[in-house]
Amino acid sequence: MAVVGFLALFFGLLASGMPIFLVLGACAAVLYFLSDQPMIGLAQNMIDQLNSTTLMSLPLFVMAAAFMRRGGVAQALVDLSTAWLGGVKGSLGLVAVVSCALFAAISGSSVATALAMGTILLPAMLARGYPRGFSLGVIGASGTIGVVIPPSLALILYGIVTEQSVPRLFLAGILPGLLQAAAFFLWVLYYAHRKDFPVEPAMPLRERLRVTVRALPAMAVPFVVLTGIYGGFMTVTESAAMAAVTSLVVSLVVYRGFPWTQTLEVIAEALSSAGVIMLIIATALVFGHWMTGSGVPAKLVEFAVAQHLRTWEFLLAMNLLLLIIGCFLEVVSTLLLVMPILAPVLVPLGVDPVHFGIIFTHNMEVGLVHPPVGLNLFVLSTISDAPMGEVIRGILPFLVLLLCVLGLITYWPAMTLWLPDLVFGK
Repeated sequence: MAVVGFLALFFGLLASGMPIFLVLGACAAVLYFLSDQPMIGLAQNMIDQLNSTTLMSLPLFVMAAAFMRRGGVAQALVDLSTAWLGGVKGSLGLVAVVSCALFAAISGSSVATALAMGTILLPAMLARGYPRGFSLGVIGASGTIGVVIPPSLALILYGIVTEQSVPRLFLAGILPGLLQAAAFFLWVLYYAHRKDFPVEPAMPLRERLRVTVRALPAMAVPFVVLTGIYGGFMTVTESAAMAAVTSLVVSLVVYRGFPWTQTLEVIAEALSSAGVIMLIIATALVFGHWMTGSGVPAKLVEFAVAQHLRTWEFLLAMNLLLLIIGCFLEVVSTLLLVMPILAPVLVPLGVDPVHFGIIFTHNMEVGLVHPPVGLNLFVLSTISDAPMGEVIRGILPFLVLLLCVLGLITYWPAMTLWLPDLVFGK
């Protein structure tokens, strides 16, 4: 009964236009009051939930993404992709896929990827005669790769909420992310031949090597993060700090995307975004703490086991549920609302929590490009002045590909678990 009341209150406040962190905070306060718990415990619990070293990595990765978006890293990656894909039909569309995958792997943010790449690539694609809908579709869909390819902010948060190893989650996301990029790449290649898109001129080998060398500093961030974590030199939080410092140095010294006098401005922009995320996390984790203490997850486990659901049936039901929720809530809100309830159910039903983490984040990728609340759709509509309907039509083929990859990820666990099991053991 408490859960039904919470959901009614939650969606009622959400429909009123109240910010998500206030919605979660108000709901948590009502639940504490109704369960006769002292309200001072709500504030103390909120502070305790934020006292996490892993959680400190989130604002640092957001800061690194802000430096790279403003610092010329995106342009360097576009130049690198163009250098090696010139001479292929529809090469600018292929450049969009590859550049978005590279930038997503560096920034860990889907919205930042769509914004940075859309600003650079969309005018170039339109100038070369690409249809605007197709251009918006390939950039928006390719930007979602940032949700699953490490260092992913969503996977860090999933690891915190479910108490799973973030390094294992990072490794589990690599193959699904590459599979998604390959599916988009092949579709663009097919569509380019079908519509006879223009061919960008091929560069001489000397010029390709020059562009490649210039792009190497842009790849320093994922190198520092992954080498630090898997080499055992740094924790996730320490690697996030190094990512922020490295991206700042690369942006100021190598690419000079903004003058050093604007550094504080970029930091303030990043901390503003990170602050919103941290407020949502604080209020949602308090709700999750109440939910755990109420015994609702234990009852949910008992109910699920009593239904004798097979693993594939449970995963199908969860995919449908997450796809529906993803139509209305963004990634962080969905994760913090759903996972405190679902996490205890996974192991009893034979689902590996790391495998489910990739399933979850891939569902969130679909939500980013699925109406009515796909954030990437709004970003691209804003920067292009295109009607939302045109953006949605352009994204539809890629949405179908995303759903196909989701099915493969869901029912082929070895694809996600092979790499972390190889590195860390089962």
